[in-house]
Amino acid sequence: MDLRKIKKLIDLLEESNLAELEIKEGEEVVRLSRVPKGNVAVAAPQMIAAPVAAPVAAPVAVAPVAEVAANALPAGHVVKAPMVGTFYASSTPGAPAFAVVGKQVQAGETIGIIEAMKMFNQIEADVSGTVVAVLVENGQPVEFDEPMFVIA
Repeated sequence: MDLRKIKKLIDLLEESNLAELEIKEGEEVVRLSRVPKGNVAVAAPQMIAAPVAAPVAAPVAVAPVAEVAANALPAGHVVKAPMVGTFYASSTPGAPAFAVVGKQVQAGETIGIIEAMKMFNQIEADVSGTVVAVLVENGQPVEFDEPMFVIA
């Protein structure tokens, strides 16, 4: 699939009220999904996209998701997902997790892996300290800027 087709798909997604769009052309698959800030991200092939529910007629006062999540987190430095992908707690199935609650970590130490587009990206601790919360489960899909760990 050429770049012009992908750009047209991005424009189509921006002009519509769709949250995700997946196109299969032969063996090639392109999946576009909106991230919370209104940007478009290209992600690895996943399940078929579900239609977005129609908007609610009456306005409802709701706090933004990031604000609600930030209020529910324990005190400390929050390590957020730098990309969309699948989170893995260890390098191989059955191996001990890189980071568990109560473990001391150093800045730059690997605390998890995110697989995106068949590439494995190491997630490193931003600060040194003790892991006080692990907010994602092994094998769970993560979104850009989603809180993953809290280090105090």
